[in-house]
This record gives sequence, structure tokens and C-alpha cells, in this order.
Amino acid sequence: MLVLLPPSEGKAASGRGAPLKPESLSLPGLAGARAAVLDELTELCAADEEKAREVLGLSAGLRGEIAKNTELRTAGTRPAGEIYTGVLYDALDLATLDPAARRRAGKSLLVFSGLWGAVRVGDRIPSYRCSMGIRLPGIGALGAHWRAAMEPVLPEAAGDGMVLDLRSAAYATAWKPKGALAGRTATVRVLHSRTDLATGAEKRSVVSHFNKATKGRLVRDLLTAGVRPRDPAELVEALRGLGFTVETKAPAGADQPWALDVVVKEIR
Repeated sequence: MLVLLPPSEGKAASGRGAPLKPESLSLPGLAGARAAVLDELTELCAADEEKAREVLGLSAGLRGEIAKNTELRTAGTRPAGEIYTGVLYDALDLATLDPAARRRAGKSLLVFSGLWGAVRVGDRIPSYRCSMGIRLPGIGALGAHWRAAMEPVLPEAAGDGMVLDLRSAAYATAWKPKGALAGRTATVRVLHSRTDLATGAEKRSVVSHFNKATKGRLVRDLLTAGVRPRDPAELVEALRGLGFTVETKAPAGADQPWALDVVVKEIR
């Protein structure tokens, strides 16, 4: 199973490891597209701080992020799983997984990125600032840039297994499974269920911040249990076996992704 994750907006500081080695990153078919974004981003941030801040959508208080981008080729690196922080990654807590679960994470987790396209959690990268939703002056919209590059690469990475797509909307623009692979793909929405004290009726709402935490716990539980579902139907059964309340509606066609609702009563 291939699990697609969004990155985190905030990131840990670059490590003390060796500088970036682009050729060492997973998915080598993305090398050309990565080089194009890396070149333009570093040049933009080095040449014109105000323009870079505007392009990246940064407030004046985040000017340090621009300086960080000028040093991407020389800064120290650390595994991507340590670079990405935030609610989802706190809940996933890769560092405390047992050795077998960490190996599974290294093989199955793929983090999407405006700068790198997608990386595995063991790939060594520096800290950076470049969201998928921006438009670079030369390359244009990053979603479209990566969509063209990923079209031949991601299906190969998925193979004949299923895809669990937990990306946010901006990162989902970079690649959309098609055909038979779409039929082996499941997306997840987290709903908060609560009882209306006045009527006793159930009310449900989509959660945002806690959506990420639930997805992080879901992935962690799958990795810890060593579950390897071959299709969305098996994934639903696996999640229910792990204690999650999952509701689903079968897709209209064999080439359509499954949409799963994970219903939670407590937000944490």
C-alpha cells in the first residue's frame, strides 16, 4: 500500500548531515522537475527578497524563510520524516515506531512537496519553504508542473497495490490516480459526531485541525499492526478491526476512488 501524505507548513531546522544530494532522493524520475523548481526558487530568493516574499505568500515576520531557501544546496539535511512537523506528524510519531513499523513507513509513506514533488520519509532533505499552491514566475503553478512530471512516475511507485490518499486539496492537484489504480485508491474524510443536547439528534461536522491528528493516528495504527490491504474494501475492514468507525459508499465505477468517512466522537 502506498500512503500519500501532505507536508507540514512548519518544518524542523535543517540537520547537521551532509548537504543535499538530489540524486539520492527516491523517485528518480522526478529529478528534472525537482532541479527546475530548486533552481528557480533559490535564484528568486537570493535575487529579490520582497518579490520572493510576495511569491511565497509570506508575512514580514517570516523573512527568515527566504534566507533558508537561498541555502538549500549547502544546508545540512535530515530525513524527511524528521523535517516535517505539525499535527499529523506529531500523531504519527515516526521516531517511536518499532523497527518493523519504521521499515514499513520507509516503504509505504510518500510525502508530497511543492519543492521536491514527493519524497519518502527516509530521504534526506534540508528545511525549506515552498508550498504547492504557489506560482513561480518562470515555472508557473507548481501543481501543474508536478502533475506532468508525476504522471509516469507515481503509477510505477504504486505498482499493483492500493493507494491511501490523505493529501490536502492543494497537494492533490499534483497527481490524480487514473483507471484501475483509481479503483484501488481510497480518500479519507474525518467527521466529528456529537449529540445535540436539546434534541438528542446526532450532528456531524467536518473537522480541520483534528482531521490531521486522526489521520496521523490512523497511519500509525496501520503501520504498527502491519496491515497490508490489497484494495479499499480490505482497508475498511482493517480499520474497523483497529477500532475506527468507518463508513463508505461504493464508487460508481471500477475506475473511481473510494471515499471513506472516519467518524470520531472525541476530538483530540
